[in-house]
Amino acid sequence: MTGNFQSYPAYKDSGVPWLGKVPEHWEVRRTKTLFQSRKQLNTDGSETNVLSLTLRGVVNNDPDNPEGLVPKDYKTYQIFEKDDLVFKLIDLENIRTSRVGLVHERGIMSPAYVRLTLSGIGEIRFYYQQFFDLYQRSIYNQIGEGVRSTIGWSDLANLRILAPPLPEQTAIVRFLDYVDRLIRRYILAKQKLIKLFEEYRQALIHEAVTGQIDVRTGQPYPAYKDSGVQWLGKVPRHWDVVAGHVCFVERKQPNIGLMETTVLSLSYGRIVVKPVEKLRGLVPASFETYQIVDPGDIVCRPTDLQNDQNSLRFGLVRNRGIITSAYMSFRTTGRLDSNFGYLLLHAYDIRKIFYGLGSGLRQNLDWRDFKRLPCLVPPLTEQTAIVRFLEGQTARIDAAIAATRREIELLREYRERLIADVVTGKVDVRSVKCEVGSVNDETKEDEVGWEESHHEDGDAEDGLEREMREADTDEEV
Repeated sequence: MTGNFQSYPAYKDSGVPWLGKVPEHWEVRRTKTLFQSRKQLNTDGSETNVLSLTLRGVVNNDPDNPEGLVPKDYKTYQIFEKDDLVFKLIDLENIRTSRVGLVHERGIMSPAYVRLTLSGIGEIRFYYQQFFDLYQRSIYNQIGEGVRSTIGWSDLANLRILAPPLPEQTAIVRFLDYVDRLIRRYILAKQKLIKLFEEYRQALIHEAVTGQIDVRTGQPYPAYKDSGVQWLGKVPRHWDVVAGHVCFVERKQPNIGLMETTVLSLSYGRIVVKPVEKLRGLVPASFETYQIVDPGDIVCRPTDLQNDQNSLRFGLVRNRGIITSAYMSFRTTGRLDSNFGYLLLHAYDIRKIFYGLGSGLRQNLDWRDFKRLPCLVPPLTEQTAIVRFLEGQTARIDAAIAATRREIELLREYRERLIADVVTGKVDVRSVKCEVGSVNDETKEDEVGWEESHHEDGDAEDGLEREMREADTDEEV
């Protein structure tokens, strides 16, 4: 891409607060002059291609293995055609859900959605970008603010939008397509770097806590022995290998009488404070159903064993609080330092150890699994040395990961700001040259972490999964 961003030669007041001044030759139109609202129900059930509106746009959904809420049948769903716009304008107080999408093929979606079709000639992708920009800036939420939590076609119909000449619409779409692919390529590169950092951190922890390397010398231990456990292999000769019940004690301390009110959550392998207002519908009738945890406790999410990385399944408590009773909690005995015990479990591949053993496939863990789990027990002085070494090393890795994530965040913010400036005419991209072919096809894949878990009809997830995915803005404790 070459050329500098410039403003248009002349502007006028749009009369719309969120649009401000716009190019003088652009029209300010009401949506109903450019679009029609249509609703065609799948009454006979003949259409079976289920689509979902997500924060990644409109995606295909498998009716035999659906994600999100599922109706009794799809006869109540409405039919959408390619290049229709779809709006989800319910539950407006939820600012983290999807709002608008461009349909890529014929299919069916929720009857609660608004379907718009372009009436005349125009570049539908330009209007999609404009409506998407309104979503990014929470304009739909402003329209429905107050007691209203839903808006519909009557509100959209009178919404003022911009209609540049068709050649400019085409130029804007071409420019935004190119920039989007370019930024996604940068983001993918950053995400691959984060993955390498995380893999290195996990490998470093595994090497240290399983005795593959002596952290005091940086070399292997002088002598090893067979652990007697196939997946552990050889371990330092002077380390003990014992059953889990020797190292861990289950803890169950109900919050009777509401003794504690600080709600904690396990997220991305961290224990964080979860403000009650962020529980989003997960607030129980009484926090007496929660369990109390204390500093040094290890928390485990025991469900959904076939999914997620092991590093997301365990957390070490630093401050007293309460956590949902759906989690397991336990303490280490005198044989094991709590920090070392947490790192040991963090390093184990729990999925390989338990998933698929016995009759059928395992879905959940229970205390009996940990009672018989083989545990490595170095001398306490070595445990302390290992913990200190890993704290220093992982702190540096975590700082690098945090800096890279911030770079990704800035790239996404830049993309959002650029879309807003271009579709509202704040910058003129008609003369900007996009270098065709300079961005390769790998950018077509979805960005890792691009709000991948949000799906239609409330972006449904089970409560534990939602808790797991929300914590980057929460305070670690």
